[in-house]
Amino acid sequence: MSAAGNEASRSRHNNFDALRLIAAVSVMFSHAFLIADGTQKHEWLIRLTGNQSILGLCGVFVFFAVSGFLVTQSYEQTRDPLRFLAKRALRIFPGLFVAAMVSAFVLAPLVTTLEPGAFFRQLAPYRYVIGSTFFDQTVHELPGVMFVNNPAGLEINGSLWTLRFEFMMYVMVLVLGVLRLLNVPVMLGLLALGLACLQFDQALGFLGGWGWLLAFFAIGMILYKLRATRIFDGRIAALALIGLVLSVPLREFIPLFPLFGCYLALWLALNPHLPVIPAAWIGDLSYGLYIYGWPVEEGVIWALGGRAMWWQVFALALPATTALAFTSWHLVERPALQLKPGARRPASFSAPGPAEAGTPAAAQRA
Repeated sequence: MSAAGNEASRSRHNNFDALRLIAAVSVMFSHAFLIADGTQKHEWLIRLTGNQSILGLCGVFVFFAVSGFLVTQSYEQTRDPLRFLAKRALRIFPGLFVAAMVSAFVLAPLVTTLEPGAFFRQLAPYRYVIGSTFFDQTVHELPGVMFVNNPAGLEINGSLWTLRFEFMMYVMVLVLGVLRLLNVPVMLGLLALGLACLQFDQALGFLGGWGWLLAFFAIGMILYKLRATRIFDGRIAALALIGLVLSVPLREFIPLFPLFGCYLALWLALNPHLPVIPAAWIGDLSYGLYIYGWPVEEGVIWALGGRAMWWQVFALALPATTALAFTSWHLVERPALQLKPGARRPASFSAPGPAEAGTPAAAQRA
């Protein structure tokens, strides 16, 4: 694709919305195995890769790559640190707070073995809401709540662990921008550090989840900065596909995924020859699917008496989660985004128009 990134980044011809939607659904798909079976050893991709990665983890990696691309763009378009931080906070916190409230005060009281009065007198539900909203998962179980009798059955929302690291990446972009270090050499250094964390996770474990997810975010940053070059090219994409396939027998699937898998994902999203999938025609549901997927799947298996196949959990939870994501977008997330400094009021059921800068359909909601 000759200089496709430059052209695509100035138009609405991209599939970032579809890519994020697929990533969110893939997370739910993999979690259905864990919730139903108490293990992920039967999940399709983990079997295909020889116990290296589940599909949902690849979805998380793609989320970070897309964020690296769009959040770097957001900072360069904003240039005001406080305004940038406000935009990022309004994107994450309102939806997360409501999701935590729904889990603690709607779902959990239905499941708990405690009497309603006894449940609400506990401090744990209130600590859970506050902690989850501000990325502290010290409380991740609630009194008397067990959805299913397996290792995943006590977990209220197993998807939220990534959000703290996502926000740390936003802060990293902010700091680099303020220091005038938001450039390709620094980004290449971040990518190298992230790849080292994946390869030598025991030696560099002190960097925690931030270091482990850094490479995926950094590759998105780099591809954004190089979008005006010939970096998005079909021949490079073919080599990336070959590299991704070879990473499986080499037992390097995750360490090489930032270079091959994330590149392919962004190349597909920005390829002008592919039709644009109207994935956000009823709203940007990807975040809602991500934050509600786990508790809904837990609720489904509880409602089925704790005995269900993974496909039953997934098939029943997906439409229910989609409804919650739709509600979250239109009643919580979208109104919050309208509070962004300088935000324009988007249409109810359509992607932003071509007059909006950057990669509009995704960047305005990044």
